[in-house]
Amino acid sequence: MRPLDGVLVVSLEQAVAVPYATRLLADLGARVIKIERRDGGDFARHYDSACGSVSSYFAWTNVGKESLTLDLKHPAGREVLDELVVAADVVLCNLSPDAARRLGVDASSLRAVKPDLVVGELSGYGDEGPYASRKAFDALVQSEAGLVELTGDGDVTARAGISVADIAAGVQLQSAVLAALLHRARTGEGATLRLSLFEAMTEWMHQPMLYAAGTGQAAPRTGAHHPSIAPYGPFPCADGAVHLAVQNDPQWRRLCALLDRPDLADDPRFGTVSSRVAHRAALHAELDFAAWTAVDLIDALDRADVPAARTRSVADLPDHPQLTARDRLAHVPVPDGGITVLRPPVDSTAWEWTPGSVPALGEHTDHVLRGLGYSAERIAELRAQSAI
Repeated sequence: MRPLDGVLVVSLEQAVAVPYATRLLADLGARVIKIERRDGGDFARHYDSACGSVSSYFAWTNVGKESLTLDLKHPAGREVLDELVVAADVVLCNLSPDAARRLGVDASSLRAVKPDLVVGELSGYGDEGPYASRKAFDALVQSEAGLVELTGDGDVTARAGISVADIAAGVQLQSAVLAALLHRARTGEGATLRLSLFEAMTEWMHQPMLYAAGTGQAAPRTGAHHPSIAPYGPFPCADGAVHLAVQNDPQWRRLCALLDRPDLADDPRFGTVSSRVAHRAALHAELDFAAWTAVDLIDALDRADVPAARTRSVADLPDHPQLTARDRLAHVPVPDGGITVLRPPVDSTAWEWTPGSVPALGEHTDHVLRGLGYSAERIAELRAQSAI
């Protein structure tokens, strides 16, 4: 038995943040019914065509869910949603606050009908303040929160290579839902959870914010190298790059011994972490790994107890020796095909993870309606009315 077996989550979701939160809940056993528009569904289905007939984003965030197509503006479609809400334990929504209120799917409206419901609302910037009505997408939030300005090399800035704001929000929303379900089990009370994409991202920006406040300036952009530790970053070798992470003086001296460079270990420019950072350019010029292959260099660094890693392509991740050795890969059906995914990173002795499939648009509409007691004739009528 999984922890959330028997928990019903109804989600008015699209894009990445809330779908990621509900996929995490589905991993724990929740039944997740995803409400989608009849005319194309979640627009993230079509971001790319990497996974059968759905995008890589959609395949990643929708494993194990049921897809129900509804027109929420149609009275009959709204009636279906109301019945689902009555049956649900959790309702999540990332419509804009104004759109949610217009449709009557905001937390106040839903919990007036069912007070013990857990309702989670994700907005871009929150429902008040000067940014309340602004559009908020991942890269925009990265920019507003200072991550884009912090990321890059020299004068060149960059967005993070993954949807880090969406992921931050999804993880924090899932955590809050679990806490709210525990609270309800103890007290019988429901909960309203409100989270903004922006504030989820600013939480993850805490350390650089504190650094800037304490030093009077933001940490410099240093590409893949660490702004306050050196040598800490990728260095080229004969057939690629190796990422060093020399965090203290003993590690630095062991690296110098490996390179047969005692002069570097005793050079006053490189004697401490802070001095190595201050003389980073000179330090990098002294570290030459051109004669080493990546495999040989990593082996030598491991023997010398100097922290390091290969700099790999994400395309190689499914064949990573550590993932394959630990059996971290699984097969998941997607519309018009199948994909290899990574198992959830947390293993438990109390339950097993069983992968579901990625749903086609509206694949479970009839199944969900039959579960609510709708007859085949009534379902056909709703379809003819374009309510489903």
